[in-house]
Amino acid sequence: MPTSTDTSPPPAARSAGLAARAVDFVKRHAGELSRFAGVGGSAYLIDLGLFNLLYLGFDWADWSAKIVSTVIATTLAFLGNRHWTWRDRRGSAAAHRQYVLYFFFNGIGLLIALGCLWANSGLAQVWPQYFGSDLAVNLAANVVGVGLATVFRFYAYRTWVFPRHPELVEA
Repeated sequence: MPTSTDTSPPPAARSAGLAARAVDFVKRHAGELSRFAGVGGSAYLIDLGLFNLLYLGFDWADWSAKIVSTVIATTLAFLGNRHWTWRDRRGSAAAHRQYVLYFFFNGIGLLIALGCLWANSGLAQVWPQYFGSDLAVNLAANVVGVGLATVFRFYAYRTWVFPRHPELVEA
């Protein structure tokens, strides 16, 4: 009988390890996550309201309404994140440099949301009764798209836009 040289833990143990790491991450970064959620929640409400005003109220195309609402919400979220969420990480970094990076990563987040709108549009061709409604468009853009983009943006912001500077930790 052949012997196994695989020393990796069984799948259940790996899942438990991943869950434990996620809980540990949330515990270690609870303050940062709650401030990020507060700023992001406010920006989300602005994005959602403006998107629906443009899309439903003024009959704009879904993609153009999403672009405009995201750009405005992004600008307001940048100010909140720079001056509240990661105020301890500003250091000597110029605000314009941070804003360019912030906007770049939000552009990727916007592409994620637009990808969800694109997928919804394709699904609406096959199942219009499920994906052809204004509700489905809103769910694709503002729940699935924003949700996926938020996970990406949190990591990108704290890693590249507002990195921890060693000289600030010592102070």
